[in-house]
Amino acid sequence: MNNDFQPFEAPFFAPQLILNDVLAGMEFYKAAFGAIELRRWSNPDGSVHVAEMAIGRAMFHLHEEMPGSGESSPATLKGTTFLMGLFVDDPASVMKQAVAAGAQEAKAVQDYDYGYRQGTVIDPGGHHWLIQKKL
Repeated sequence: MNNDFQPFEAPFFAPQLILNDVLAGMEFYKAAFGAIELRRWSNPDGSVHVAEMAIGRAMFHLHEEMPGSGESSPATLKGTTFLMGLFVDDPASVMKQAVAAGAQEAKAVQDYDYGYRQGTVIDPGGHHWLIQKKL
């Protein structure tokens, strides 16, 4: 765990991603994006119920899917309604790192006329990540 993390001043967004296997998600985000674990809450069986993580100064949460809560993982939905945007210095290298960690490339990195370099990966939990940089 990392107690040195200092997020932006309030208010700020802290998305929560719903997963079937939070521990596997934690390991993926560490390998793919250099995320750090801030805190975790475990179940009696040793699986992880909730994790608090950060990429740089951007905090996010992982939560295990809870049947009946109305909050489902992309694997359960067989799709997603959410696209996580991650701004980085070098989208191509981060995309390559994410794919090496187990993500699937959905759209290759390219420059767009609206002033962004972007590419999309789908993480092993089914969440879509728009890896981008403003040109």
